[in-house]
Amino acid sequence: MTVVGPFGLSVRDQALEADVQAGLAAVEEGLLEATKSEVPFITEAAQHLVRAGGKRFRPLLVMLAAQFGDPYAPGIVPSAVVVELTHLATLYHDDVMDDAEVRRGVASANQRWGNSVAVLTGDFLFARASYILADLGPEAVRIQAEAFERLVTGQILETAGPSEGRDPVDHYLDVLRGKTGSLVAVACRFGAMMSGADESAVNVLTQYGERLGVAFQLADDVLDIASDSHESGKTPGTDLREGIPTLPVLRLRERAARLGLAEDIALCELLDSDLTDDARHAEALTRLREHPALEQARRDTVCYAESARAALGPLPDGDAKASLVELCDLVVHRAG
Repeated sequence: MTVVGPFGLSVRDQALEADVQAGLAAVEEGLLEATKSEVPFITEAAQHLVRAGGKRFRPLLVMLAAQFGDPYAPGIVPSAVVVELTHLATLYHDDVMDDAEVRRGVASANQRWGNSVAVLTGDFLFARASYILADLGPEAVRIQAEAFERLVTGQILETAGPSEGRDPVDHYLDVLRGKTGSLVAVACRFGAMMSGADESAVNVLTQYGERLGVAFQLADDVLDIASDSHESGKTPGTDLREGIPTLPVLRLRERAARLGLAEDIALCELLDSDLTDDARHAEALTRLREHPALEQARRDTVCYAESARAALGPLPDGDAKASLVELCDLVVHRAG
């Protein structure tokens, strides 16, 4: 049993391990090649997050999904590079929107070079992803375009907030399906599709990817509250400071409205205050870490991970399927 990929995924089959490791190594080379520019400064900025590392969660899913067809098909590695470049580009833009200072344990691009360079570098990565995508055929271009539209729509809906009368938790889960689930779904879809897997397997893996993507983001929500910067590679409570309501906060507000407990209402009032103040921010984090809303958010994460696991039912048993199942457990483990 060998550990590969993010979160310590264990692969028991030597052939599968070799395929996954070789695929991820090729993706790493592809990412460095795709982020080179004739302008050295652009190369430095574009490779900033590539070289900082990362879980490579989406490329791993491409490699595992490809096991349901021909894992050596020529489009698999380029499609994984496309998905990861798209993800990296969104991180540059997210950090500008969040005014983040740290990403993957290093200074964020906006902190190092300013917002303009960070936004334009994200655009550069989108352009390079599109260039690679063009060689994968019009169907791949259409799939990526649809996913990117869903991703952006999810981000806009998060910014706009729920419409009047809409349940905030339901709205937020819709946001995550677009903002995170769509691209994870594409990772699984590309891996299966590029490998020539049959249509039913492509559909199953796409559904699995979207559900796993939501679980992954919910685990991130929990980590943003519960972890320190060493564990997460990001500044804890970034969304909290920016007033972005992630699931633990939404569960808190739901509980406060339902039960009317003084301590819940007081914590909501603290969250509504100016959390750019370091002392208030630290107090809010401490109190949320001790609140039942955080445990509820963990249970929600488990629910989505179990839903992803259930989606895999129709696939034939084997080491690739077992690895996809294990990823559900590991995503939950991240949330404690």
